[in-house]
Amino acid sequence: MNNSAANTGRVLWAGLRALLVLTVVCGVLYPLAVTGIAQLAFPGKANGSEVKADGKVVGSELIGQTYNLPLKEGEETAAPDLRWFQPRPSNGLGTNSVNTQYSIILSGATNRSGDNEDLIQWVKDAKAAVVKDNSTADHKVKPSDVPAEAVTSSGSGLDPHISPQYAKLQVHRIAEKNNLTVAQVDKLVADHTDGRIIGFIGESRVNVLQLNIALKELTKG
Repeated sequence: MNNSAANTGRVLWAGLRALLVLTVVCGVLYPLAVTGIAQLAFPGKANGSEVKADGKVVGSELIGQTYNLPLKEGEETAAPDLRWFQPRPSNGLGTNSVNTQYSIILSGATNRSGDNEDLIQWVKDAKAAVVKDNSTADHKVKPSDVPAEAVTSSGSGLDPHISPQYAKLQVHRIAEKNNLTVAQVDKLVADHTDGRIIGFIGESRVNVLQLNIALKELTKG
């Protein structure tokens, strides 16, 4: 009986020692080592790919955001502030959309099929809005000019990028609203267009937040 109790005690003590050692190694030393390496090797990405403007963090280059006018009383969805480049829709387009404000908590797709009547109507309404919003006195946008991502959300609904085609479609409106020349805004888009990763992965893209920060700096000048 005594031997059995002693054996049980040794087993329990060995298990406790293993628990303590693994807790220190896996719960303290390993996280500290990984965090330290990340902060030294790529601090920007380790801290959430923060984007700063005027010394303040204004967002992340990985998460999209809206550029809207203040929500008025009685409105369910704020109108876009047309002085800024607009992102692609976030999870749908209508008042019944899953997520219209780039809320991280509600990330995800609309989960509606291509022949869903509500989705079809949202896309039609969105295309009409894009044509109307981006047409100016001397430049008319055609429905055929509107790229797909201008009227559809990404799988996560949080995509921070738009295509160069959609950015260029907005150039005339941005120039008019900010008293800039079309050439100035064209150059802005070109300067902030990222090519394919390693030359062949993915598509060319424009980060809307970084583009709008550059636009703000340009309007200051």
